[in-house]
Amino acid sequence: MPETSNRRFAGVRVIGGRSALACALLLLATGDAPAAGGSGAMFAEAPLTFDQEPITPIPAPPPADPIKLALGQSLFEDTRLSHDGTRSCLSCHDTSTNGASARPHDDGLNGTDLPLNTNTVFNAALSFRFNWEGNYRTLEAQTEALMVNPQIFGVTIKEVVDRLSADPAIVRRFTEAYGHGPDRESLLDAIATYERSLVTPGSRFDYWLGGATTALTPEEQAGYQLFKSVGCVSCHQGVNIGGNLFERHGIFHPLASPEPEILRVPSLRNVATTAPYFHDGSAPTLAEAVREMGEAQLDRDLSEQQVDAIVAFLQTLTGSFHGNPVSAPPRPPS
Repeated sequence: MPETSNRRFAGVRVIGGRSALACALLLLATGDAPAAGGSGAMFAEAPLTFDQEPITPIPAPPPADPIKLALGQSLFEDTRLSHDGTRSCLSCHDTSTNGASARPHDDGLNGTDLPLNTNTVFNAALSFRFNWEGNYRTLEAQTEALMVNPQIFGVTIKEVVDRLSADPAIVRRFTEAYGHGPDRESLLDAIATYERSLVTPGSRFDYWLGGATTALTPEEQAGYQLFKSVGCVSCHQGVNIGGNLFERHGIFHPLASPEPEILRVPSLRNVATTAPYFHDGSAPTLAEAVREMGEAQLDRDLSEQQVDAIVAFLQTLTGSFHGNPVSAPPRPPS
């Protein structure tokens, strides 16, 4: 059995061993909450506290200047951010569905597959690092890196700023928001401001955390207890149920593509809507992802009943965006 490790990677803790690795890499609103297994009913509440739970509910979006927020959304959807004018952030991060896409790999600018599966943009701002390898500490740094990446947007910041500066309407919007026309800092700030608003509160699990004892069915609650007892929660905890540490994959048995070896643990928020899973998109269903994680990270052959229970719990993590439940996009044609 491999030795349990506890070392530092890029200045951040990396943990290893059976208890820490059960489900380390599985991926990877407001208003009345739907009742467990249904919708539209109010939950029964009890005088219980969930302060000791390792997961916390998603908070409301941070306060933001509405002018900057609207400008950021426009830029997120603007194809002028790509060199050939064919794609925007929205092309791979569909905010009308799951904040990502349904493909194992999205297309690069030259038509070839991008090397890693696309992470959802929903709740990304709640993670401590950004992208699969956790290379970026801020949303602004990640956005700039994606823009200059020849496979993603293939553009320079100057090229984008020049294009926007030639549009009197967008210049007026920048001036209203920042007091001047487009430049690097205001461009990146506006997009990051919008991305920080892309949180999805209102999951049934969050209502349960808040004391709504009927928000989860007995099977879903059993799945949560199993999620904790087998060790998944060692890596998937906190407000984003992940996204707050690095981890090595394939500890006991191979899991997905061998590279990159160490990844930022993905969030499990809305995970039932973000198939396919893992950094290479190789697990087509949530049940398969759970089963493979149990073997690769825990050296454990989970029974069908255990897999079903964990999946039932994971399905309660789906929140809402602008009052609409996050949903899976249509599957691409095979």
